[in-house]
Amino acid sequence: MKFYRGKLLDHINLKVRDISRSRDFYKSIIEALGHTLTSEEKLYFTIDELVVSEDQHASQCIHLAFQAPSPASVKLFYKTALQHGGRCNGEPEERGRHMGQYSAFVLDPDGNNIEVIYQSPLARPATQIEMFHPRDASA
Repeated sequence: MKFYRGKLLDHINLKVRDISRSRDFYKSIIEALGHTLTSEEKLYFTIDELVVSEDQHASQCIHLAFQAPSPASVKLFYKTALQHGGRCNGEPEERGRHMGQYSAFVLDPDGNNIEVIYQSPLARPATQIEMFHPRDASA
């Protein structure tokens, strides 16, 4: 029996005060990374497993990190975020946690910490790991 790891969460719901303002912000920053909204409705939108919905009690102190395909896309994400209502929370630069890591941080319109991170192929974790039950190892 095989099973896979790497997709732990079904979804994350980020609650925002102004769905129009947040839609503009998130749509712009993910397009800078080469993605699009997965679905759009009047009071919410989705980006893969991220659901962003309008609520008077907005989420607070959330840290989301998006993967970037290159350092150049980190810079584009950062610039785009600032143009669409984001605030600087850490300019694009190499970070010391992992060799080859390049990231930036912005605060979204509700003050959540949004990171964009590029990890070089040597530092990038696997997107998924194939696993199997020990009893099937001999098969």
